[in-house]
Order: sequence, then C-alpha cells, then structure tokens
Amino acid sequence: MQIYLVGGAVRDSLLQYPIKDKDYLVTGATIQQMLDLGYQQVGRSFPVFLHPETHQEYALARTEKKSGSGYTGFVCDFSTDITVEQDLLRRDLTINAMAMIEDSSTAKKTIIDPYNGQQDLNDRILRHVSDAFSEDPLRVLRVARFAARYHHLGFTIADETLALMTRISESGELLALTPERVWQEMESSLAERSAHVFFEVLRSVGALAVLLPELNSLWGVPNPPKWHPEIDTGLHTMMALKQACLLTDSVEIRFAVLCHDFGKGLSPVDNLPHHHGHEKSGVELVKQVCQRFKIPNNFKDLASITCEFHSHIHRVFNLTAEPILSLFDKADAWRKPERFNQLLLACKADLKGRTGFEDKEYPQGQFVVKLLDTANKVAVQDVIQSGFNGPDIRAELSRRRIEKIQECIDISVDIKPTEPN
Repeated sequence: MQIYLVGGAVRDSLLQYPIKDKDYLVTGATIQQMLDLGYQQVGRSFPVFLHPETHQEYALARTEKKSGSGYTGFVCDFSTDITVEQDLLRRDLTINAMAMIEDSSTAKKTIIDPYNGQQDLNDRILRHVSDAFSEDPLRVLRVARFAARYHHLGFTIADETLALMTRISESGELLALTPERVWQEMESSLAERSAHVFFEVLRSVGALAVLLPELNSLWGVPNPPKWHPEIDTGLHTMMALKQACLLTDSVEIRFAVLCHDFGKGLSPVDNLPHHHGHEKSGVELVKQVCQRFKIPNNFKDLASITCEFHSHIHRVFNLTAEPILSLFDKADAWRKPERFNQLLLACKADLKGRTGFEDKEYPQGQFVVKLLDTANKVAVQDVIQSGFNGPDIRAELSRRRIEKIQECIDISVDIKPTEPN
C-alpha cells in the first residue's frame, strides 16, 4: 500500500500557487483494508474515503473504460495491481497528472511525473495527457477554467488540445452534461481573476454556441461607435467582464455583467448599430439561461435587473424624478439596497468595459445613491400621521419621494457626465 499526493495540490505546489485542496491516491489497497484502517467511504461510483483524522480525500487507484455518453459513462477498475502511472494516465492535463510522495520523517518529496507535467508547467502549456481526454466532454469546460485560472501566469492551451476540444464540441457530447455540472464549472470560472478567458476559450472551440448561444450570438453584433469604440458586442461583454473582475470578487455581479447585453443579439438587423428595447428583451433570455442551468435565484434576480435597468442608470442625469422613482420601485431598491448596490457596480463595469473608457469615472452610480438616500428620508409613518389611509398612503409616499428626488436633481444640474448605452 502506497499513498501519493496527486493532482492540483502537486501542480500548485510546483507553481508556488495557493493550494485549495489536497487529494490523495492509494495504490495496492482494497476497500476493506481502507475501512479497517478507519477511513470512511463516501464515493458511490468509485471508492473515495475520508481520512479518520484529517477528513481529506483518499481515492483508490483506478483505470477507466468508456461505456456510454457524457462524463459518467465509464466502467472503472480498482484492482490492487493498478499502478500510479496507470491512474495518472486517465487524468485530463499533464500538469494534473503528477504525484508526490511525502516523507514526513525526512521532509523529502519525490515527484512522479510520467507525462512531462513539470516541463509543461515550465512552458506554461495546458496539454492533454492522452486521447482518452476526448471521452469526457466535461474536460472541455475544465480546460477552459484552467486557462482562466492561470491566464495571468502566461498559460496557453496546446494546439492539439484545442483541436480535441473542438472535436468534442462538434460531436454533440456536450449536450450529455448535466445542467448542474455545467453551472458548477461556469460559476467556478467566474470566480477566477481572468474569468473572461473561460468564455473566450469555449467560443474558440465551438462549445459556447452549444452551451450558451445567448452569449455566443453577441459576437459580430455592432454597437454605436460613439459609446463603443470597440464596436463588437461580444468583445464589449468580455471587456466589461474583465472590469467586473477588477472591481469586485462577487460572482453574482460578474454573472450579471456577462448577461447584461443578451438582448442585443435579438436586435433587428435593419436597426443596427442601435438596440432599442434590448434591455427588456434580454431579460427573457437571462431567465431562459438560468432555468436551463438551474442557476440560483440570487444570480438570476441580479442579472435580470441589470439587464433591464443598466441603460436607465447610465442615463440618470437625463431622467426626471418620476422615472427615477419607477426605477427604484421596479428594482426593489427599498427592500434590497445591497442588491441595488450590486446593480450599480455592474453598471460601472459596463461603462468601463469599452475601448478608451477603462479609466473613466462613473458619477451616475454616486448620483443614484444620493437620490435613493434622499427618497428614503421620506418616512411612511409621517404619511400615515398626516391622515392618509389605504391606497392613498402609497400614492402620497410616492408623491413626496418624487418631490424630494426632483429637489436633489435641481441642485445637481451642473454635473455633465458621459451617458453611454
């Protein structure tokens, strides 16, 4: 029986990158032997065990043979004579196909690297281990996620691996992936510092058109050059996502930015480069995507209001008090101020995600907060104490809020910011 540290922990240790989890591989052992040693079995499709003290994961060495579609269609062999090299051969990338023996008594570490993972680490290359890579469609998303994670370190995907990913995308195998698993990879990628790379890679291999056509259709759709010197809507979306990653760690905000211009893919060709009504038309697409991948409601709700109201925020200095109050009502700014602040940050990323706009300020956000604070000073109790009842309370509350908002607008007429769309 031999225990190895494997996978991401070895890779990130060699990269001197923060290690998230430690996974261990066990050769020469049976399920019963692991149980006798006090390990708790948690894997159903293949034996994974939790260490009795550290609760870290230990998996028996295995080989796999393709038996069906998708990423679960495999027959696994857990024989005690399976070697560490055989187990590593089934892994996705060479940089993930390394193992380490740790000797606690001497602090000596021995690297097992049968597929040149260390060389690819040094060369900053993401390369598949073997042709078995194409048997698991999930690996298309995993490689795209690794490309996003290590983009800032200079990593690129090997040409032959990109070719395999393209063949998988064309095969229809991606459709066998469960919605939950696709969202899990997407959510993890949105948390990376170069999240845009995940979607750019998927687009380059044809996977984005299969999984997220609402986003894929934005490339080639023009915007007015005055507010979008980069012109292309798909390019703008990626630039905005880059800015969102610089502005916040919130995955919800990053997802909202990703979705904010979905409606532009539906704009009539005769109207281009203008996109009248794209805000509302995009909301339905956001809901469809969230339903398809079973995305949590907090993501869906923020993405929906960002899609519908980002243009209102951009044009706030040209709005009167009534539509501004309507914005606060529809976005539920009164009861959900934190989510409303997330909306404003998404709008800021939208503005800055344009060629030449990267360093521009976004006074619209500050002004909207000022207007909301002003309107919030109108207390419901004051309206009730003035003698209003029933539906009249709401009407009078709105009237007083409009009055306060307009007063604030009137003393801010000297502010002349940009007004993008």
